[in-house]
Formats: sequence, C-alpha cells, structure tokens
Amino acid sequence: MVGFVIIAMFTSNTTYAQTNTATSTVASDQQLTVKGTVGDDDGPLEGVSIIKKGTVIGTATDKNGTFIFPKPLKTGDTLLFSYLGYEEVEVKIDKNTTFIKLILTSDVVEMMGALQTEKPYKSKRKN
Repeated sequence: MVGFVIIAMFTSNTTYAQTNTATSTVASDQQLTVKGTVGDDDGPLEGVSIIKKGTVIGTATDKNGTFIFPKPLKTGDTLLFSYLGYEEVEVKIDKNTTFIKLILTSDVVEMMGALQTEKPYKSKRKN
C-alpha cells in the first residue's frame, strides 16, 4: 500500500524544466530608437507618413526628409511608409535597425476605360 501511495505521488506531481525563454524575452524586449531619411530619385520627400503597423502611432518626415519615430520600437515591429503617388513600403525592425534610408518609387495610376458618354436619361429641353 505504501508503494502505491509513493507511485501516485510521483505521477500526479507536476514537473518543471528549465527553458530558454528568459534569453529570448530579453532580446525581443529591447527598445530601439529608430530614425532615418526618406526620398525619391529627385531628393528628400516632405510629409511621408510613417506608422507602426497595427497602431495609430506615427510621424511624418520634415522638409529634409528626415524623421525620428516618437516611440521606442521592439524587434519584429513593422513600419509602414506611405506617400501619395508612391508605393507603400513596409520595413521590419530587427535588433540592428536604428537608421533607415529609404527611396520610394512612384506608383503608376491608370484610368481603366473611357468616360461614359451615354446617359441613362435624356434632356427635356428643346433647341
């Protein structure tokens, strides 16, 4: 009977093992201050929107195309760069990202089809 109680104690007791999560948590919690410049082929762009993906936290470039993100970022965060007439760019932050130099490419906008000239109604005026 005593042997049965000892076996029951060992099988119902929760065992804990050491994990390596403390090391990975420290690396992912590293706070990074990110700054940089944004431009195109002609030079710096003023007013480029820079937003942390999934949030409303962001900033915009100044007249020299430079920015400093207002909040510290973690490894794995993504910044969205957008500007009217240019393609939106996503930049994923890694542990070495402190300065971003980005050149935006223009986005081609095409008009599909011609304007519709036939109206579903007729004018009631007579010449």
